Amino acid sequence: MKSLLLFASAAALLFHCLGRARADALPSPVPEDLYEVSVPGYDMDDRALASVLRRAENGEDLTIALIGGSITMGTVSVGASDDPYPDRSPYARLFFSWWQETFPKASFTFVNAGIGGTDSYLGVHRVAADVLRRNPDLVLVEFSVNDDGRNAVTRYAYDSLVRTILKAPSSPAVLLLFMGQTNGATAQAVHQTIGKAYRLPSVSASDVFQAMIREKVHTAAELSGDQVHPSALGHQVVASLLTRYLSGVLARASSLEEPAPFDLPPVTEDRYPACHIEDYTSATVLSRGCFNEGTSGEFYKKGWTALKAGEGITFETDCARLGILYLKTVDGKSGRARILVDGQEAAVLDADFTGGWGNAITAQEVFAQKENGKHLVTVEPLDGKFTLLGLMVTRIPE
Repeated sequence: MKSLLLFASAAALLFHCLGRARADALPSPVPEDLYEVSVPGYDMDDRALASVLRRAENGEDLTIALIGGSITMGTVSVGASDDPYPDRSPYARLFFSWWQETFPKASFTFVNAGIGGTDSYLGVHRVAADVLRRNPDLVLVEFSVNDDGRNAVTRYAYDSLVRTILKAPSSPAVLLLFMGQTNGATAQAVHQTIGKAYRLPSVSASDVFQAMIREKVHTAAELSGDQVHPSALGHQVVASLLTRYLSGVLARASSLEEPAPFDLPPVTEDRYPACHIEDYTSATVLSRGCFNEGTSGEFYKKGWTALKAGEGITFETDCARLGILYLKTVDGKSGRARILVDGQEAAVLDADFTGGWGNAITAQEVFAQKENGKHLVTVEPLDGKFTLLGLMVTRIPE
């Protein structure tokens, strides 16, 4: 058996050996009656997931991928009851370990494409580079904390993200994970409409967290130290819910047929069917202005940085929809930038995040039309530093 763990981003790939994470001596953190709470009340088609599990039993080479935000990336808050879990394993590590331990004859490549503070709008633009080029057999999607359920873009982006994965050349199985803050905030209701329409296997850790708090199984402070990120205990709960679901499918996998190719119509208008991120290796730059190539930070290092107000950077791009990927910073040095599309102001973006939780990768749509076309795009810094991480380009397939 061999295992490889890949931390994926649009900027870099870091290769690490996967360490074991076990808590065999401890009882399950989830009471038996609450496992049912994690399963949404709609019909789910487990055939694709069962096919992956059968292949794992047969000892095949498999690629298991996760895409999401900081919870998937591995952020573990300090909870009030973390002592039984000194290794502080995030759910991703526990999830990957379950595959290793359950199928010792199989060989796995694990891809963790979690990036903190990001949503499904960025996710749909980066999934091809960060996940699908690895030809995954299973992709878990987690964006219910970072997505804004009140924003229409969330529904369109999440739908297109899920469809892009389902229609990928490797025809991966998709497993949806619904997370939520301990105060109940979550985009689960929006995401469930997509999961229900496509009958996708889904697990709601958000519903279980709320049930635990309501029934006094665990307090909010035990499940999360900051309301957003699960504690060590919280991550154990998430992993237990996921692996229990997988175990249930495995128990009846031999009775399930092979999945049919995905051919269902979109729930939305599928606004982002073919999109990507352009950086200085791929964008057509007509004039760089006061920007220099390169950025600081862990992700998206091949963007552009302006240290102060000055002449804008101008691109030519062919698209139907356009977003700007930029970095908000907490150091008080970043400022605003004007976005011009074909000479007309499309948006003014503010990169000052003083007092925020940390530097934030931010994606904002600034232009949309129904047909592809060539456009001139200028990013003009107005005051202070501005870090342009990339152009988010969507083309309508012809």
